[in-house]
Amino acid sequence: VQLVESGGGLVQAGGSLRLSCAASGSIFSINAMGWYRQAPGKERDLVAWITGGGRTNYTDSVKGRFTISKDNAKKTVCLQMNSLKPEDTAVYYCNNPFTPSSWGQGTQVTVSS
Repeated sequence: VQLVESGGGLVQAGGSLRLSCAASGSIFSINAMGWYRQAPGKERDLVAWITGGGRTNYTDSVKGRFTISKDNAKKTVCLQMNSLKPEDTAVYYCNNPFTPSSWGQGTQVTVSS
């Protein structure tokens, strides 16, 4: 599976960004997918994921602000991020939330205060 993330950028606190992840692979539609983030000097953490059946889950730090969605026909998974905070600054990656495969290059999100 190849994963290509895009949509990051620089935004002021309170702003919004929409991240996209394009995935290859014939079993995308039945796979869960998630968004991870890694801030400088910190571990990579899973922040949102969606099951093959469409159920969504979020960590407390992003709940109510981020929304994950999945388009099986286009083999994309998106992360709508609203009410961004400086602590959301990180490189964001998509991958399977249970059995991650090889990682893409990620997309940088920077939130200024």
